[in-house]
Amino acid sequence: MNIDQIPSELFRFKAAGKEDKEEKIKAAPTFLQDAWRRLCKNKGAVSSMALLVIIIILAFSAPVLAPYNPNKQNVPYANLPPKIPGISINGLNGMTKLQGQWLDSYALSNVPDNQYYIFGTDEFGRDLLSRALYGTRISLTIAFIAAVLDLTIGVIYGLTSAIKGGKTDNIMQRILEILTGIPNLVLVVLMLLIFKPGILSIILALTISSWIPMARIVRGQALRLKNLEYVQSAIVLGSSQIRYAISHILPNIAGIVVVRAMFSIPSAIFFETFLSFIGVGMKIPNASLGTLLNSGYKMFRIHPYQMWIPSVILCVIMLAFNLFADGLRDAFDPKMKE
Repeated sequence: MNIDQIPSELFRFKAAGKEDKEEKIKAAPTFLQDAWRRLCKNKGAVSSMALLVIIIILAFSAPVLAPYNPNKQNVPYANLPPKIPGISINGLNGMTKLQGQWLDSYALSNVPDNQYYIFGTDEFGRDLLSRALYGTRISLTIAFIAAVLDLTIGVIYGLTSAIKGGKTDNIMQRILEILTGIPNLVLVVLMLLIFKPGILSIILALTISSWIPMARIVRGQALRLKNLEYVQSAIVLGSSQIRYAISHILPNIAGIVVVRAMFSIPSAIFFETFLSFIGVGMKIPNASLGTLLNSGYKMFRIHPYQMWIPSVILCVIMLAFNLFADGLRDAFDPKMKE
């Protein structure tokens, strides 16, 4: 049959089918796009992410948003209860219950009518809203830096151990076992007793022990991927260890690494809060969630708001980070696909 006799509709049909296939190929989502789509379907994770964004913006905008100097003492205005303009609820309008009667603490302390403290003041007259903003910023800063160092050291150590193998892997794993045998709290407290208390000391103390779980996870995943066909093909073709580790192994464990890093942030926040609470972390008058709790629990029976406020902030941050990390874990896990 002569090719001229073939109907032109057949060519148009084939061309249309080819275009449909190309459109389907182009429309196929990438791994990150698919993960983002699944994350957006998780309402709890999305709400937690939005809440975390708001908290982070507020905390790191503390120099602009804080109405007062967080460390400035004003003893005549000490232990003032919260007062929110436009709210008449007792306990939030500057009223304090004393011997069964509600008294206006602001009037008794001769506070001007146009001056108020939304979170109240502490025993030295310092504004708790300003101290909460600065304290949250310090706690988040310590947690983020510790998480980045945890991520960097753990990934490098785990990849090196898995790629090198043999005696190198055995020696590196024995080192991990020795470090794991030392209780984290003892190690951190000893570090803080050696170095001068402060942000740098807490970060170093947290980094010493927090990267070990990350290194073990990375090593296990790298050993699994190392024996797959495409990695072995890269090795046979002459790819160096560093190159195939970065090009073939690391991208395939990125989701697990990110999720683990997200879980390490609330752990670092809690650990910093605990250290500051027992007096070996941030030192007064510097504000952090731990120092606010340390000051608040002493006045809990008389002025409970001084402990409730930092406690609620800590609980919200911990819960939001954990819910967001759970959502990321489900989004990056291919088994969670519908």
